[in-house]
Amino acid sequence: MIAALALMTGCGGAKESEMAGFMLQSNAFDDGKTLPTEFTCDGDDKPPPLAWTDPPDGTRSFALVVDDPDAPNGTFRHWGAWNIPASENGLDEGQVDQFPQAINDFGRQGYGGACPPEGHGPHRYRFKLFALDTDKLDLPAGAKVLDVEKAASEHMLGRAELTGTYERSA
Repeated sequence: MIAALALMTGCGGAKESEMAGFMLQSNAFDDGKTLPTEFTCDGDDKPPPLAWTDPPDGTRSFALVVDDPDAPNGTFRHWGAWNIPASENGLDEGQVDQFPQAINDFGRQGYGGACPPEGHGPHRYRFKLFALDTDKLDLPAGAKVLDVEKAASEHMLGRAELTGTYERSA
C-alpha cells in the first residue's frame, strides 16, 4: 500500500523529470485513500509511518506539516516538525520525538490525528514534506505549525505531498 504524490516548486520551477523524484509515501495508506483509524482521534492518535525518496540536490534538512484544508473554520493544522536531518529518509512513531515539534491547532505539541466534526463529510489530511536549503530553522519552543510552514517556505528547495482522507459519521 505505497502511493505518493510528488510536488516540487522553487525559483524558476523544476523540470518534469526532476519533479517525479521527490516523493512522500506511507505503508499505512495510499495517496487519496482513507487514513486507518489508529492514526485518528478515534484510534491511537499516533502519526502514520512516512518515507521519502529522492530529495532535491542541496537538501540540508526537512520540515513536515500536516493540515486539514476542509475544516469548517479554515485550514486546521495537525502537526509540524522541523530540523529533520537530510540523512533521514522517513519517520516512524519511535522517531518523532527526536525532532522539534510545533504546537498544533488542538493546542498541544506534536501530532494530533485526523478528527473532523461528526457528520461533516470526508476531510483531506495533507502531509507536506519540505526539502530545505538550511540545516536548521530557527524557531522558538512553542512555535505553531503555521510558523513551521512559513519558515520552511522561505528555504524550500522542493515539496512532496501525501494526502489521506477521514470521515466521522454522525
